Amino acid sequence: MRVAIAYEAGKPPVLEDLPVPAIGPSDVLVRISASGICHTDLNVLEGRSALGLPIALGHEGCGIVEETGSEVRRVKPGDRVLASVAPACGLCWSCLNGMSNQCALNAAVKAEPRFALPDGRSAAAVCGCGTFAEAMVVHEASLVPVETDLPDEQLALLGCGVTTGLGAVLNTAAVTPGSSVAVIGCGGVGQSVIQGAGIAGAAVVIAVDPSPGRREASLRSGATHAVDPGDGDPVARIRELTGGRGADYTFEAVGRPELMVQAFDMARSHGTVTLVGMPPVGSTLSLPAMQAVFSGKRLAGSVLGGAQILRDFPRYIRLAESGRLDLASLVSTRITLDEIVHGLDLAARAEGVRTVITPGTADG
Repeated sequence: MRVAIAYEAGKPPVLEDLPVPAIGPSDVLVRISASGICHTDLNVLEGRSALGLPIALGHEGCGIVEETGSEVRRVKPGDRVLASVAPACGLCWSCLNGMSNQCALNAAVKAEPRFALPDGRSAAAVCGCGTFAEAMVVHEASLVPVETDLPDEQLALLGCGVTTGLGAVLNTAAVTPGSSVAVIGCGGVGQSVIQGAGIAGAAVVIAVDPSPGRREASLRSGATHAVDPGDGDPVARIRELTGGRGADYTFEAVGRPELMVQAFDMARSHGTVTLVGMPPVGSTLSLPAMQAVFSGKRLAGSVLGGAQILRDFPRYIRLAESGRLDLASLVSTRITLDEIVHGLDLAARAEGVRTVITPGTADG
């Protein structure tokens, strides 16, 4: 099976032809039908992640179950499944207390060595998945069986980006009807925040992004305003658009500490600031202590949008099937696995919203 392996930080991945990994008692072999390219994969490839190299790239995907281990009960061969960046065993303390995105299996699942490399080393997979491949072997806790007519290229995006953005709105921040929302960073995750704000009933949704294409896409996705941060102070612009107060809810969907501070400054007194983007390992966030206390602002990190995948994957699929969540608008480019380096380059240049790898024909 062909797998994209990142060997060295700052270097393109290598598409290797590797043996199918051994299938343990709790493991599942999934033939991958689609995989989105997420900014987290860029962090890994560029050495800004805590994950060690070499590693199999990709974590946002869907496919069909081909084989299961002897103890697997959640899925069976032939099932269509959606992979998750965080496992959910359904039995540990976190899972039973509404925090399955912090499942006790997290560390072990993500560290499991999966692939035997030609040079004798072994490689784990990003988030325990490794979806930039023809197939993957994953723990059953990382899979949710689904029944839907959504096309693979759309379904795959729910595995990370859409769930992260939509969940940040509905679960973490709990945006209320009639409120104002500002979103910094309007790639796949940010676009999902924007759509989530619309689903939640926000009255004012402001997209902040330096890319003209992404600002235009944001307006099509439901943003009421689009702000170019290079055209004056974006914090001042947000205040102008919200009666001088600042937004009720702000979201940082890039992962840069200076933009997290900006999101904090954009929020009104007693507003809610939600940090969604994945920052580089070792980075720190500094806020003025007096303002942080007396502003009354709520600062919250959001891991996979606070999602409980066994509940939320089906819920978000229903939103897409009903037309309230527009997944098609998020797919900007389709490529084949052979074009993975090109796809990663598009993501690095912030071109389009989401590039998706499919076995079929690529875009021209």
